[in-house]
Amino acid sequence: MIDVAARRLSFTRAHARDISVHWFWVAVAATSGGLAAVLAVYLRTWPPHEDETLALFVGRGSLPHVLHTVIAERGGAPAHFVLAWMVAHLGGGLTALRVMSLLFAIASVPVIAVLARQLADRAVGVVAAVLASATWVLLFQGIYGRMYSLFLFTSAVSFVALLDALERGGRRRFALWGVALLATLASHPYAGLVLGAQAVYVVLQKERRRAALTTLAAVVVAATPFWWADVVLRSRFNVGLGGGGSRLGSPRAVLHYFWWVSGDFSAGHHAWSIPVLLLAGVGFVLLALRQRRGALLTACVVAVPAFAFMLARLHATASPEARHLIFALPFFSTLLAIALVEAGRVRPPATAVVALAAVAVLVVGEVRWAHSKTPFLFDGDPPGEGQARADAAAWLASTSRTDDVLLGYEPVYLDAWERNRSLSRNVLPRADPRLFASALRAVPKPLGRGVWVFDASDTTNLWERQTIRFVLPVPARTFEGHVFGPYLVIRSREPLRTLERYLAVSEDVMRLGRSLEIGDADVNLHTMLLAAKRIYGSPVSSSRSTISR
Repeated sequence: MIDVAARRLSFTRAHARDISVHWFWVAVAATSGGLAAVLAVYLRTWPPHEDETLALFVGRGSLPHVLHTVIAERGGAPAHFVLAWMVAHLGGGLTALRVMSLLFAIASVPVIAVLARQLADRAVGVVAAVLASATWVLLFQGIYGRMYSLFLFTSAVSFVALLDALERGGRRRFALWGVALLATLASHPYAGLVLGAQAVYVVLQKERRRAALTTLAAVVVAATPFWWADVVLRSRFNVGLGGGGSRLGSPRAVLHYFWWVSGDFSAGHHAWSIPVLLLAGVGFVLLALRQRRGALLTACVVAVPAFAFMLARLHATASPEARHLIFALPFFSTLLAIALVEAGRVRPPATAVVALAAVAVLVVGEVRWAHSKTPFLFDGDPPGEGQARADAAAWLASTSRTDDVLLGYEPVYLDAWERNRSLSRNVLPRADPRLFASALRAVPKPLGRGVWVFDASDTTNLWERQTIRFVLPVPARTFEGHVFGPYLVIRSREPLRTLERYLAVSEDVMRLGRSLEIGDADVNLHTMLLAAKRIYGSPVSSSRSTISR
């Protein structure tokens, strides 16, 4: 009893030294505004990416077509593709898609602050928001036109709603939590870990357990389309439970992965790792002494993914990265903030100055790590590459036909589409034979001209180069092509007409790409051979690739 009373007295004294509600929101607004300014400056600096092209090109279809593609064919995050559909049908492009990411990243800042306030106090909330805002994972995902800032926002809101519902009760609060959790599940396949962490927390804590479990059951049923999308995605990447495949899997491997994530959630690795992890450990101990519910929830957010990764069977292409645990960023930043804020409260103002200096040093370290990890985020394309991509896109936009068949979601195609909205919708996905075969069958017959792009500067190449040799497949007279810096754009002069001819010609083009040391060419060739086997039962011989003139 004396120990419990002492802890409560300590927490009360810390709360008494907390900042006011007014200054809390002033500081949070300033942090959000600072992040908004930084992201706005660098919004178009990062070069366009294949995944951004994919989202916008899928979004060109009708809404039912988009939902069918995501849920039944590709798997993934329906909410992100619905946003991409909105962007495409409102006349937007890459910038508008990235603005979506920017807005959710900015909106995440006050939610992180509120979550940290619920776990500890307002001062901790401000510092946690500042620390999270400067991390590589939030800066990068804040301008990258994918679903991760949306995932961060919806998951953070769901945690805030969960704590509010359990503390204050009421059908409305549980309904809001359920809606937020459902939105999280629509935002990313890894949201199942968020659901798992919250379910374990609900079971372990005692307050309003029955209402919480009822809400969870309703969410699980309502999320049926998202579960199906997850099954489709897992089948594509060979993800499952139990034996029969590669694993992340051992405790040592999982710990190494978490160590890597902690670096991307803070100032990187090497010299920073031990101090940052010790700081987070101190923060967790202090949280456990003063707010056991907050410590329990934080432990669930860490333990559930760790347990899942030790059980999961993961294909190499499905290996998790830091962005997949972005929902844990608010908790990690909160632990760091607790340790720093409490250090500042020991003997103010001297210790407060030291704590503020430590926060500043950590923020600088986070930004330096962001630049070191992804220099193109701040520096943009290498000299001349952006103009070369624009020139290639301009040529495609001005000479394209609506029945052209484009291979892959190349950023050059995205730029061309922004210049000419009638660019062909016949885009074949790479690296997945089943999807490739299905998309090729769906192309209206007879097929139009084939279009292929080789990028010598791509990071998948063994050597990244800013120039590429001009060469055409044999017979050269049946193709046309242009070199634009590192880009070689090849197009058949005449329509290919049949699936068999398209596959045979494309195989020849990919073999040319392999001779040019283009990394994707090997993957694409393998995909085509397997797709041909799916369609015809055997690979198509390249000896039949001659194009009739």
